Amino acid sequence: MLKFAASFALSTALVAIPLSAVSAGQKITNDLSKCRAGNGPAVLVKISGVKAASGKLRVQSYRGTKAEWLKKGAWINRIEVPAQSNSMTICVPVPASGTYGIAVRHDVNGNGKTDIRSDGGGMSNNPSINIFNLGKPSYKKTKFAVGNEVKSISIKMKYL
Repeated sequence: MLKFAASFALSTALVAIPLSAVSAGQKITNDLSKCRAGNGPAVLVKISGVKAASGKLRVQSYRGTKAEWLKKGAWINRIEVPAQSNSMTICVPVPASGTYGIAVRHDVNGNGKTDIRSDGGGMSNNPSINIFNLGKPSYKKTKFAVGNEVKSISIKMKYL
């Protein structure tokens, strides 16, 4: 039951970042060269547990503040790539050193809609998600600091 509640909560959080959201952020490509040593500021996101090599994976960066974390239209950079099963690496440049959070969504069938029973997601610092916080963990649990370097983080995908 607890696993179901956590999965349901994660799916609820994924609705907060719909594929069709209009945003002031910038859509960019996954340019791994921007995460080479000496470049930055950027976040090298190592994603594990990708369920299938189908659909799209979306990675979005947010400022690590209460006012902006997971708010519609508040993302900074968005990268969408075809999903690969198991693990993927994405480079997310950030505008300056500061505090950020990363949200990942896997639209398994690529239909642009949140399918609670198949789509998955993950967030920086891999917070536990439960029915009581409706799948939107506090920015305090997902934020991390980035200096002028390339910061490496790991995100484990969760599915129902």
